[in-house]
Amino acid sequence: MDKSSSFLLSKWYLDCIADNGDGVIVYVADLRWKAWHMRYASTLRFSGKKVETTTSIRKCSLPESAIGQIVVKLPHIAIEGVWSGFAAPIERAIFETSAGAVHWNCLQPASRVKLVLDRSREMIGFGYAECLEISIPPWKFPLNELHWGRFVTESDSLVWIDWRGPYSRRIVVHNGGELEPAVVTDSAISSLNSHVRLALDRGLVLRSGILGDTVFSGIAALARILPISMLRVRESKWRSWGNLVSAERTVSGWAIHEVVRRKEE
Repeated sequence: MDKSSSFLLSKWYLDCIADNGDGVIVYVADLRWKAWHMRYASTLRFSGKKVETTTSIRKCSLPESAIGQIVVKLPHIAIEGVWSGFAAPIERAIFETSAGAVHWNCLQPASRVKLVLDRSREMIGFGYAECLEISIPPWKFPLNELHWGRFVTESDSLVWIDWRGPYSRRIVVHNGGELEPAVVTDSAISSLNSHVRLALDRGLVLRSGILGDTVFSGIAALARILPISMLRVRESKWRSWGNLVSAERTVSGWAIHEVVRRKEE
């Protein structure tokens, strides 16, 4: 492959939700594509019914990962924090082809998180952390619809990815064990064999719209060179109160989940 046209994206996603439902999502990415090399960081903060987004394309540090701990320092967008994992990592090749791949490294399916926001305000809660390594442009994915989410409590974690389209892949992991077969919708995840079911209330919309108006509105320089098909992809993201029923127990806690769909022409 011609190095000048190669594509490599490392995309970090980390989140934290406090007991009262307030929370923060942190994105940090490193993109190499053609002559481009850029990093960007953004946060999506939610408090009560209020949702705010901050984005920066200033040079920033990637999260620092060591055994069991991830440290984030993004002073230019006023957030620093430590994620301490308490569940086994998950790694999967979600999609592979001769042209590139999508590798999912869920470093912390469940975390205890301590953040400092705006240099003075502390937030403590449960969280989650992953890093995607993508070496094929996303607009070339054989994908029509993607469901993703995470649910975390003191005793249970549930993580799911459901890739739908010409190529299909579904991964649902509960407390380190993969659930098969599983059914995924935007309001429930269930596995008949293991009698696990998570119900989600979709109580707070965190983001909804096409990516050109949401994700890429703060990264205009990048948006200008992306295919229109990428900008027209539609995303719906929620913070939900979830109720998880399994053979061992019934627990309740917070979830973040999303559905991404290619917009029909």
